Amino acid sequence: VISFLFARFIPFIVVCFAVFLGWLNLSPIPEGKLFATIMPAMKGYWPPNIVGHGKMEGTPPVPDDMLPEPRRENELFLDLPGGYTIPQNGLGMCCRPTAYDDVLVERTILWYLLLGGRHIDGAHLYLNHVAIGKGIKEAIRRGVPREEIFVTTKLSPAYYGRNSTLGVVPTFLKELDLEYIDLVLMHSPVRVPGINWISLECSASGLNKTECRKETYAALSELREKGIVRSIGVSNFPTRVLKEIQSMENVAPIANNQINFNPWISDGWMETVEYCKEHGITITGYFTLGGSMQHHEASTSDVLKSIAAKHGRSVAQVMLRWAVQMGTVVIPGTGNPNYMRENLAIVDFELSEEDMKAIAGLRTPE
Repeated sequence: VISFLFARFIPFIVVCFAVFLGWLNLSPIPEGKLFATIMPAMKGYWPPNIVGHGKMEGTPPVPDDMLPEPRRENELFLDLPGGYTIPQNGLGMCCRPTAYDDVLVERTILWYLLLGGRHIDGAHLYLNHVAIGKGIKEAIRRGVPREEIFVTTKLSPAYYGRNSTLGVVPTFLKELDLEYIDLVLMHSPVRVPGINWISLECSASGLNKTECRKETYAALSELREKGIVRSIGVSNFPTRVLKEIQSMENVAPIANNQINFNPWISDGWMETVEYCKEHGITITGYFTLGGSMQHHEASTSDVLKSIAAKHGRSVAQVMLRWAVQMGTVVIPGTGNPNYMRENLAIVDFELSEEDMKAIAGLRTPE
């Protein structure tokens, strides 16, 4: 048995792994292709990038005669530099199986916009720009004004560096079929967390991580000056790295920092939240309902269930409302129209000061 393993099975596994790596590297963003493959597979779905799009069950078709519902009068916004505003309630287009099937992505965007949502959060890394653009185009055709739609996307660290940034961001416009993008963020400080791996351009130019980030941000500022991008910012940047960008001269202000935000975030990230507020940088929070470690805790918390019952709302609505009242933007991800309605309805109630303190008390300082 042992000889069979070493002679046949292990070499077979090594070859398969090598073929898989080679297949990933055919993509301009290998890590994006990896996510698009693994995310559906982990939930028991065949990855659309292997078996084809439109075969996955999920988001239902949008009725052909469905027209836009009125935008909510009490919708909440935060101010951005340059006189722009960002809706505090958005739709995240990542990290669930339906976010990687182009047919379901297009349906998701159309449902969301027709139900009154207006903020869409995507990324270069998610490889679904084209499908998002098709959903937006159809919503506009049905009567949703483009000027009401706020589109966020993120630049993959694989394309950091001045020339790469100036070259790739205009392709986002073509993929999304838009004349401008409302907000473009640098997706993360480094290409792979914990690994000193930077883009090919920065590596070839002999730049370190800090220099690479600064060149990238300066290039985004140039694109903002041209008008194809209205606001720029960062994502997953801790305070130390934010200060690097703030030390630059003659660049656009940091409009937004997208980070993990919920009642259980670490002291370090809470300090970053406070720093951003002090310096006029808006926060977009992902994993507002808790990451993989806190999701069960959130759904079973007596504190959250009690507050939800008092307001006649779900625990998810309470957590989203808490984050909004904390002054952040939320981007819960779903392809389910019923959940979209529920998420959009968080503007219809308000948590008391007592509620806010009780939820904040879920967090245990380190």
